[in-house]
Amino acid sequence: MKKYLVLLSFIMLITLGGCGKYNVSNAIDDFKKQVENSKSYKLSGTMEINNDEEIYTYSLETYFLKDDYYKVILINQTNNHEQVILKNKEGLYVVTPNLNKSFKFDSIWPDNSSQAYILKNLVSDLTSDASASLEETDNNYIIKSKVNYPNNEELKYQLITFDKKMNIEKVEVYNEDDIVKIKVNFKEVNLKAKLKEDDFLLEDLIDLEEDNQSNNNTCENEDKDGNCEDTKTNVNLESIIYPLYIPADTHLDSSETVSTLDGNRVILTFAGNKNFVIVEEVARVSNEFEIIPVFGDPLMLNESIGAMSSNSISWQANNISYYLVGSDLTPSEMVSIAKSLGNATTVISTK
Repeated sequence: MKKYLVLLSFIMLITLGGCGKYNVSNAIDDFKKQVENSKSYKLSGTMEINNDEEIYTYSLETYFLKDDYYKVILINQTNNHEQVILKNKEGLYVVTPNLNKSFKFDSIWPDNSSQAYILKNLVSDLTSDASASLEETDNNYIIKSKVNYPNNEELKYQLITFDKKMNIEKVEVYNEDDIVKIKVNFKEVNLKAKLKEDDFLLEDLIDLEEDNQSNNNTCENEDKDGNCEDTKTNVNLESIIYPLYIPADTHLDSSETVSTLDGNRVILTFAGNKNFVIVEEVARVSNEFEIIPVFGDPLMLNESIGAMSSNSISWQANNISYYLVGSDLTPSEMVSIAKSLGNATTVISTK
C-alpha cells in the first residue's frame, strides 16, 4: 500500500509539472523581482516603428541606475540619425549630438507613459492590469497586458515574450486591429551592469560630439595669411512638406515662405474646425551646445524623438526642423499630423 501511495504521488508530481511552471500571477511576480533586484542594467537590441506606409528601424541601448537614472540611445538605421534620452540628477534631456542641441524637459518621464524599452514601465503595465493573461509555448511564456500611451491612443495592448527562465526577449505593442505598431527585440539583457552616476553625464555626450567635429573639420577657404575664413552661407529649404493627415473640416489656408538670417522658413496655416500652424526650415548645427527648455514630454515619432507640450510638438527629421502648434488639437491629433509629415508624395518645391 505504501509503495502504491509513493507511486501515485510521483505520477501526480509529473502531471502537475507538465502543466507548466508559471501562471500569470507568479510569472509577473518573478519578472518584477528580477527588475526590482537590479541596481543597474543595460539592454540592447532593435526597435521598429510601424507607420503603416513604412517601418522605421532603430538600434537601441537602454541604461538604468537606481534611482531614476536613464540613458536611452536610439540610432535610425536608415540615416544614422542619433538621439539620446538622458535623465540624471540635473534633469531630463533629449540630445541630438549631430545638431549640437538638446531639449531639457520639465517632466516626470518615464513614469507617465508605457515604454517598451524600460523594464520598470513594463512591470508597471503588468501589475496594474488585472486582466493580464499568460500563454505558454514550447520555448516561451507570453504575457498580454494593456498599455498606457496618453499621446498615442491607437496603442491598446502588448505581448511580452520571455524564455522559460522568465528572461525577457521581445515586446510587441498592438493597435485595436491587432497590428504591431512598436516592436522591441532584446539581443542583450544585463541586469548586473555595475553602472555609475558618471555613466549618465550630459557633458560626455557633448564632448563626444565636439571631438567628432574637431576631427572632421577641414578648412574649405583660407585667406592670404593662411587663416580659415568663415564660409557660412544661408541654407534654404528646397521643398514644402505637407501633412497627409488633416482633421475633418480643416483646410490649408495659407503657405508663406519668409527669409531669415540662416535661410528661408515655410509657415503653413490651417484653418477651419481645427486651427493649427506648421513651421519648417533646414535644421542647423549650433556652433555651441544649445539647451532648449521645454514644458512637456519626449515623444517618439517615426524618425526621431520630439518634444511635446500641451499644444505643440518640435522635432527634426531628415535635416528639417519642424514646429507644430495648435490649441484646438487634441494630443492624438497633433501626433497624427506630425507622423504624417515627411512623406515624399506630399513634397512640393519652393522654387
